[in-house]
Amino acid sequence: MDWLDALRDLRDSRTPAVIVTLAMVRGHAPRNGGAKMVVSPERMFGTIGGGNLEATAADRARAMLAAGSAEPELLTLTLSDRATTDYGVQCCGGEVTIMLEPVRVVPSVAVFGLGHVGIELARILSRHELDLHLVDSRTEMLDAARLEPVRTGAVARVQVHHAPVPEAALAEIPAGAHVLVMTHDHVEDLAIVDQALRSDAPASIGLIGSASKWARFRKKLGEAGHSPADLERVTTPIGVPEVSGKQPAVIAVSVAARILQLIEEAAPAASA
Repeated sequence: MDWLDALRDLRDSRTPAVIVTLAMVRGHAPRNGGAKMVVSPERMFGTIGGGNLEATAADRARAMLAAGSAEPELLTLTLSDRATTDYGVQCCGGEVTIMLEPVRVVPSVAVFGLGHVGIELARILSRHELDLHLVDSRTEMLDAARLEPVRTGAVARVQVHHAPVPEAALAEIPAGAHVLVMTHDHVEDLAIVDQALRSDAPASIGLIGSASKWARFRKKLGEAGHSPADLERVTTPIGVPEVSGKQPAVIAVSVAARILQLIEEAAPAASA
């Protein structure tokens, strides 16, 4: 498989990888500068020349994956019978500089409910590098013309789910997604939160609404078997307190800011 096709497949399967490129070649080497391969935790695609060169680069790439490294690295190797290597001798006589570029799993956000706030939030989040899932039980909320401002100029990969039973769409949301619950119906909201709490998959669960709404939800969720510790996983109200206001666009800015904070906060832990 071509390395670029492999990279697309790995992205689709939400598998991290490292792009390995022969950035510079001095003297003789098995391949010319620009040769690439892709290394995932389990597989390799393409080649930069085989032998010690390739094995050393693959080892370093997998160490970066294991550590969650986010920054590119340069690795210089001498292809000489006098060089100490772990994987045999390559005596081409040259020297190569390899660039290793981590390709992280794109963060995922699921917005349940495309009403006034939801559609504004979708417009903001679509401008970021995300795997963005938009879920609603109402077909009119997912009309192509209504979603056109979301899709136009989108950086995110936008996926639309019409779900008459919206909590069922949780099965289609990737593990590690930030789940935002803001439907038109408190019964739907409750069902989505209930099902989200029954899984370890969501990275976070945010619920729009007032303190009185959450008080009712806490009682019903407790009756459904959720412990106080379970309920601590739900953040409500969602958003950052510094951005106040009740207009849909203002609420959307506040919620988007908090989601981007959560994504940023997770990044250092992933690259430690």
